[in-house]
Amino acid sequence: MTERRKFDYLVIGSGVAGLWYALGVAEYGSVAIITKKERAESNTNYAQGGIAAVMDEHDSFQSHIDDTLDAGAGLCDAEIVEIVVTEGPARIRELIALGASFTYHDGQLHLGREGGHSAHRIVHATDATGREVERALLASIRNHPNIEVFEYHYAVDLITEHHLGQHVSRLRPDIHCYGAYVYDEKADAVETFLAKVTMLASGGSGAVYLHTTNPSIATGDGVAMAYRAKARIANMEFVQFHPTSLYHPDGEAHTGEKTGKSFLISEAVRGHGALLFNQAGERFMPAYDDRAELAPRDIVARAIDDQLKQRGDDYVLLDISHKPAADIKEHFPTISETCLGYGIDITKQPIPVVPAAHYQCGGVQTDQQARTTVRGLFASGEVTCTGLHGANRLASNSLLEALVFSHRAVEPAVDYARQWDWKDAVPDWDASGTESPQEWVLISHNRDELRRVMWDYVGIVRSSLRLERAFRRTHLLFQEVEDYYSRTRISSGLCELRNMIAVAYLIIRSAQMRRESRGLHYMLDYPDKVEAERRPSLV
Repeated sequence: MTERRKFDYLVIGSGVAGLWYALGVAEYGSVAIITKKERAESNTNYAQGGIAAVMDEHDSFQSHIDDTLDAGAGLCDAEIVEIVVTEGPARIRELIALGASFTYHDGQLHLGREGGHSAHRIVHATDATGREVERALLASIRNHPNIEVFEYHYAVDLITEHHLGQHVSRLRPDIHCYGAYVYDEKADAVETFLAKVTMLASGGSGAVYLHTTNPSIATGDGVAMAYRAKARIANMEFVQFHPTSLYHPDGEAHTGEKTGKSFLISEAVRGHGALLFNQAGERFMPAYDDRAELAPRDIVARAIDDQLKQRGDDYVLLDISHKPAADIKEHFPTISETCLGYGIDITKQPIPVVPAAHYQCGGVQTDQQARTTVRGLFASGEVTCTGLHGANRLASNSLLEALVFSHRAVEPAVDYARQWDWKDAVPDWDASGTESPQEWVLISHNRDELRRVMWDYVGIVRSSLRLERAFRRTHLLFQEVEDYYSRTRISSGLCELRNMIAVAYLIIRSAQMRRESRGLHYMLDYPDKVEAERRPSLV
């Protein structure tokens, strides 16, 4: 018998966006948080740098706004930028009141500085800010009587009129979300979660690429589900590659621990004075940008990529060893300890680094209250395209964005829920005619192939030819996987692969639509910005 559950609010994802929103709406009704792994496993938990906010009297809102607009390369929504920057400090203070413990110096918040920022404004907890924010939020969630967390539950699809037997078009203005079909991994069954309001807070899609700083769960599920539900998707071509992830070709530390992703060397390390050198010992960033190592991430990532291609090297070197050892260990304890596990003492030697897929700047399009184009469906965090980031995210604006929009979503979500009539006609999941999966190698092989295609053809530097090749190969993978999906029982691995292919298609298609180079999207065929192309890429 299929499990059928009802909640006032359904939250898909357990990062800062989902948890912050859940705490807000829990005062007004029952809340289910579903997360496909453990509740603390999210991109938030891996965020090292911090949260950008104007917390110093010598800083200003206008300075933060200007820095954000500059990084966004002309595609930011100026009104959204102003909202996020001006409302951010209040959200930081609320986090502190909730119990988040940030780093202080002489009784004041210690504010770091990162690439693209003209002032010290990064609120942080040493170099593990995301982990501390997640800890504080989960402690509050754990004690709330209206919130139930479902671990190892995987959202398969959003429930809309399509599941009621009605025709649904992306042009239809009255599509509604009634909850989601959710795969319970432990019970090996798909459950029906009905909800008055659904919040997508499922994070990004870095795992679509061969090299990423994201955890392996970052497979773009929210964007893929929203796309299938006919929600509007925007700006997916803008994928941010973090310039400095640890280069460790065997993927194994001296401890023998296998890593599923590239370890991030935080932007804050460069903000603290680290310099970039090629393997010939030449410092190269001043030749690419007057801001050198403190240039925005897209510029630094392309510079490193250019050095690697020019010289045929596998990595460049990030050196902070000229700083006092005690100072390095105080500011970057996690990075220092992790690098030691790979035999690298960052107080004495440079760190080998390469760019890696880091952040999805596009996503499910939302308005100023986090509403999507599907009624009853809200979205917050990396899964969204709010207009804040434009063509390139300014460092440490991501957690800020999640806090602001999850807070803003509460009031309209509560209003919507009050007007809701339950749709009991929603059918349960139909698994008839499907069989148990047997060829797991098909899933693993196709996943590996997709990630390689995206890395080789849809990476830091692109061309029309590369995108065409990526589209053809991805389409073949889509046909194979859809055929397999139609006759096979649900599994989390199969759902992830299906979503990764959908997100890869959206990235490729959006990239093909933009015939210019802007921000994170760099095309060999169109190396310049084109004013006529200064518009969102809508899919």
